[in-house]
Amino acid sequence: MNFKRARSDEQRAERRRKILDTAAEMLTEMPAAKLSLNELSRRVCLAKSNVLRYFESREAILLELLDAQVRDWIVALEDAAEPIAGTPRERGDRLAALLADSLAQRPMLCDLLSAQAAVLEQNVSADVVIAHKHATMRSAETLVTLVRRHLPELDPADAQELTAVAVLIASAAWPHSQPTAAVEAAYAADPVVAALRMDFAAIVGRTLAVTISGLLAR
Repeated sequence: MNFKRARSDEQRAERRRKILDTAAEMLTEMPAAKLSLNELSRRVCLAKSNVLRYFESREAILLELLDAQVRDWIVALEDAAEPIAGTPRERGDRLAALLADSLAQRPMLCDLLSAQAAVLEQNVSADVVIAHKHATMRSAETLVTLVRRHLPELDPADAQELTAVAVLIASAAWPHSQPTAAVEAAYAADPVVAALRMDFAAIVGRTLAVTISGLLAR
């Protein structure tokens, strides 16, 4: 394949965008764990070595996509609903449902979150990790502000704890709520086993509602 070096900053930025956009499109077809650098290179019509001119590894690409997905999620949350009147319990339940439902509507984000520690933060340099962690902290600050708009009874530390629980429970619940073909077959064959099926939004919403109640009571 013929490679033409990007000569300007604009050309380099455009090539990075194309790589990221193509990777995001692939994640609508497959989980992050199955996205290969070889296939990504083929789809962007660049040799793998040329893709690595713009990102140091497959995982670095996915981490940047994760940061973008988190930013998009926060924007959607800010647009989704204004704080409602009611008791702290009522507002807390509403916030828990809002967070859970919004995460359930973003499978790519949930998949990337579930792969973050075990997959995406492997095979990357300290510089990539530092950039990612700073992006995470900026997003966390915005989430804390949003949480306290709905629940001003929570102080910043409690709001931050809630956002951390939201991310952790989503990353843990997501793979369990995406059964393999064999598990689906077991559910269909045995009603007792089928009772173990996990509803992602329900478990995340319930966990967040209980967490909010505990933080309010503390």
